[in-house]
Amino acid sequence: MHHDMPAHGHDAGSSVLAWLLPTLALLAAAGTYLFLAHRAHHRNPALGWSRWRTAGFLSGVLLLGTALLPPVAPFAHEDFRGHMAQHMLIGMYAPLAFVLAAPVTLLLRTLPAARGRQLTAVLHSPPVRVIAHPAVALALSTGGLAVLYFTPLYNATMNTPAAHWLLHAHFLLSGCLFAYVIAGPDPAPSRPTVRARLVYLGVAIAAHAVIAQMMYGGFWVDVHEPIPQVQAGAEIMYYGGDIAELLLAAALVATWRPEPRRAATREPAREVRAPA
Repeated sequence: MHHDMPAHGHDAGSSVLAWLLPTLALLAAAGTYLFLAHRAHHRNPALGWSRWRTAGFLSGVLLLGTALLPPVAPFAHEDFRGHMAQHMLIGMYAPLAFVLAAPVTLLLRTLPAARGRQLTAVLHSPPVRVIAHPAVALALSTGGLAVLYFTPLYNATMNTPAAHWLLHAHFLLSGCLFAYVIAGPDPAPSRPTVRARLVYLGVAIAAHAVIAQMMYGGFWVDVHEPIPQVQAGAEIMYYGGDIAELLLAAALVATWRPEPRRAATREPAREVRAPA
């Protein structure tokens, strides 16, 4: 850690375009989801579509907009505490809201049968099985934090606007992947048992805490920001990450459904009744 602060490559008020494009993208995402939800309800009024899931997606859009638009985004460019708050919103809170909205299930309800079968085939393809493995999701989400803050990567992204946006994309996609693997209501190619997912979640919690503590103590951290800001950012990561991971654990419990065991218990009964 160093006491000097680098001159970041992009100023907060340099261009309205920097805030206009994210706003349009978020509005388009919200509008698309609302359209698909209305279409799902129109196709099957009896089944409909959950208003809670719609509210979850809109909450994710709101959280992501809070992170990418003023006043949080300019603060994140100037202060490491703002960067860490932005990271929490993009990488942990917004992904959980998006995943609980079950966008894949919504697509399967609204797509034509042929397109739905194609999407299902993609979800069960070998590449998706590899990416959707909890170990891979854990490495991309939590492991990416160590690469970001313990190498020169963070300082490089702060000086390059394109790299900074790629970092945002990585936070969002890896966060969505991990939340989907652990507690997603959407169908997954080979989702492990609840116990296994709890183990992976526990590893993520421990690794997240260790990274935050090492950052606070200044061990192997390569972040060219004032030390008080880095320590405050580490506290935001530590406590904000704990809250997000507790919410993810609650989502896992809420979306868990026990496997039916009736088929195994009915077979003996049928064999006993047969002679009678």
